[in-house]
Amino acid sequence: MTNTTTISTAPPGKRAGGGAGHILVFPFPAQGHMLPLLDLVHQLAVRSTTTTNTTITILVTPKNLPLLNPLLIQHPSIVQTLVLPFPTPENSLIPPGVENVKDLPSGYFLPMIQTISKLCDPLLNWFQSHPSPPTYIISDMFLGWTQDLAVQLGIRRIVFSPSGAQILSVISCLWRDLPTPANTDNNKDNDDPYALILFPKVPGCPSYPWWQLSSLYRAYVQSTKQSGGDKNSGDLEFLRKDFLGNVECWGMVFNSFHELEGIYLDHMKRAYFGDKYLWAVGPLSQSGPTERGGATSERAGDIFTWLDTCDDHSVVYVCFGSQAVLDNSQMEAVAVGLGKSGVRFLWCVKEPTVGHVSDEYGLIPSWFEDTTAGRGLVVRGWAPQVQILQHKAIGSFLTHCGWNSVLESIGAGVPMLAWPMGADQFMNATLLVDQVKVAVQVCEGAKTIPNADELAQRIAESVATGGSTCGNQMRMKAMELKQAAYNAIRVHENGGGSSTKDLDDLVQHLFSNQMAMLSRELVPPN
Repeated sequence: MTNTTTISTAPPGKRAGGGAGHILVFPFPAQGHMLPLLDLVHQLAVRSTTTTNTTITILVTPKNLPLLNPLLIQHPSIVQTLVLPFPTPENSLIPPGVENVKDLPSGYFLPMIQTISKLCDPLLNWFQSHPSPPTYIISDMFLGWTQDLAVQLGIRRIVFSPSGAQILSVISCLWRDLPTPANTDNNKDNDDPYALILFPKVPGCPSYPWWQLSSLYRAYVQSTKQSGGDKNSGDLEFLRKDFLGNVECWGMVFNSFHELEGIYLDHMKRAYFGDKYLWAVGPLSQSGPTERGGATSERAGDIFTWLDTCDDHSVVYVCFGSQAVLDNSQMEAVAVGLGKSGVRFLWCVKEPTVGHVSDEYGLIPSWFEDTTAGRGLVVRGWAPQVQILQHKAIGSFLTHCGWNSVLESIGAGVPMLAWPMGADQFMNATLLVDQVKVAVQVCEGAKTIPNADELAQRIAESVATGGSTCGNQMRMKAMELKQAAYNAIRVHENGGGSSTKDLDDLVQHLFSNQMAMLSRELVPPN
């Protein structure tokens, strides 16, 4: 794949976008952002086949193209690609050859946001030279600069949020109101990590310590402080502009559902969108392609063959997402906890990336696999998480509480052991533990080392049977929420659940409005 030219692919014999509606989809290059947006594309493509002749173009850089293969195979006449060279600006912090945040430590989201914004001019040139350019752009919430691009091009932008409505309620308050420890509590300064930040305008009036808030926002506040307090001169003022640009969009799509986050979806509608559009279409993973995410290091068949030998609800699944890599002290604590718990487990281990110090991260203790042989399985690298969680042997999920993992666990009716580490995960854990009560918290923080004895006890409790056990009570709650998720995405004679109705409404607006625009363009002048 070349890295010096723009590549646009269209189905054989068909001009890209010619004579039909055309939608551009622009995901942010991080696994947790790309997968749900590609699941949304799948849903749009399925509905396009029965509605109208629409082309969906997905913009990626060369090394992210393989993630699109399942979609391209399943929808060859609808989905096409726009492959732009990955930007290489001078003094970039992104190592050569890396094009996705999953291949970097968690602190690289900001450099990736800055780097991907350099695609603005190549994308503008593509639009201006295209014979039938898109009339809509659906772009990730980290690509707020595409709002100005959409305005410049005279098209409509729809924001896709891979996170839930609760966290978007908090994030929107951050960038609009600019709270800091100093202006929240006169006894604190901007560097106090434990100062509580209040959000009285968000339902439930939540509060979070400064260190648990968005690292991007905290970096922005620090940049403003270094510039003497002038928010317009900070190096990261573009971040605030981008996030505020998200609420200027024509509409926003959430990978969530009303039965889970109704109060927060209603709040976002009232506080930020008014007469604009907001759709909750999740959980998308429950109706997306079965193949997604990348190659599995172990043959999937071996994983499920082993799970088939286990009793129902007896296995603890351990995975901390596509981003987090545990340091060796954390790995030791998890290993000891699993060992002392005495329960069956499936541990998916993400190995260190190019940005991690060699031999300090991701090392499975040498004693562990021999000691636990026969009751556990370790998978190194990517694993088919959606299918794993849906297996009847899985009894609980030790998770970082990333939103995709949360929805996948809810969709499978699996209770969770929460270890939030960063980003939206602390707010997600609050939702799971305190509000819907399908999780218990076992640790928090990306650098925290859990107490192995306490972790072992929580693990054992999570798969214990019996009506009064903590694990069984959580499982009952999880099964109720699973049914709610299923009802949200189901299709029936009355038009379907809440997410199906929202998705159908999104499709109606996209496709009917595009046809109306095209019809107006084809009317000859008087």
